[in-house]
Amino acid sequence: MNLTELTYLSNSCSRSVCPENFTGAPGEGGKCPLAKGSAKDAARDLGTGWKVNPYIVIPAKETFEIAHITGSGMINHIWMTPTGKWRDAILRFYWDGNENPSVECPVGDFFASGWNEYAQLSSLAVCVNPGSAFNCYWQMPFRSECRITIENRAEEPVTYYYQIDYELREIPENCAYFHAQFRRVNPLPYKAVYTIVDGVEGTGHYAGTYMAWGVNNRGWWGEGEIKFYVDDDQDYPTICGTGTEDYFCGSYNFEDPVSHDHYCIFSTPYSGLHQVITPDNLYSSQFRFGMYRWHLTDPVRFTKRLKVTIQALGWRSGGRYLPLQDDISSVAFWYQTLPHAAFPALPDRDYLEVI
Repeated sequence: MNLTELTYLSNSCSRSVCPENFTGAPGEGGKCPLAKGSAKDAARDLGTGWKVNPYIVIPAKETFEIAHITGSGMINHIWMTPTGKWRDAILRFYWDGNENPSVECPVGDFFASGWNEYAQLSSLAVCVNPGSAFNCYWQMPFRSECRITIENRAEEPVTYYYQIDYELREIPENCAYFHAQFRRVNPLPYKAVYTIVDGVEGTGHYAGTYMAWGVNNRGWWGEGEIKFYVDDDQDYPTICGTGTEDYFCGSYNFEDPVSHDHYCIFSTPYSGLHQVITPDNLYSSQFRFGMYRWHLTDPVRFTKRLKVTIQALGWRSGGRYLPLQDDISSVAFWYQTLPHAAFPALPDRDYLEVI
């Protein structure tokens, strides 16, 4: 719903899933018995109804189903705040009984926070607010069932507060399903092109990109072009960008146009370079960047298949491009019909670790 639709009545039913109401059922919020609550000690003087079960604890190496919704509906907002290392927790979303997840992504990267460090972000699709409040507003339709799980890959338990706000409603026939896929390569092989997503088959549209880019050399790192291979494209794409900072809606190295001596952080409704982690004088020796581009008004539509790649280029002697060997992670966001092609196997915990 947008602002122009707020005055219209609807037959939809508002629901919300959280640790205080795991099912989202009407009139079931806050009913956890004191003895079973995650915060039973804090609520011991007050009892049931007084914030008895506001969070979950996921044991090491276990998976917790945070939502299981049946019927037809639309997720409109997810809020979450975690403990632990954000790359160690894997989010998975399953639509309408499909065995393969349509979303498989570390929690931090899903909310455009891949470096396990807080960076404020204000956009239409994702907001990251103090102190580590992850929010997304991607609309996620389902027609018969929605399942969402969190896998804790760590050696220690983690604590999660979360809220999933949705509507029970009819879904139009032309509504596609939300997908998100994470990838990481470290380091990128010399002269290799980084793949943001590949193997997408069906009909749909590409909706956004988040990238966590760790520079492994000195100098500018963003000369590479993004390419969208749509439908029958083979060697050459239909859509080709002009540079990394250009695709993320910046220009000229994201640098301050007056002093020319630092990166300018920015966060806008559709794009941003919202995180710049600068080196120190000892162990934190490399620059790291977080950036996003949401295709909310300019989705990339496909009818058969889609592949998205980006080059990693800097400069070398003689005014020549330098193929970089950087630490690159990404999340691709898109909508498509079901069934979808199975995702590549997610690498193990050590491979995904922020180091």
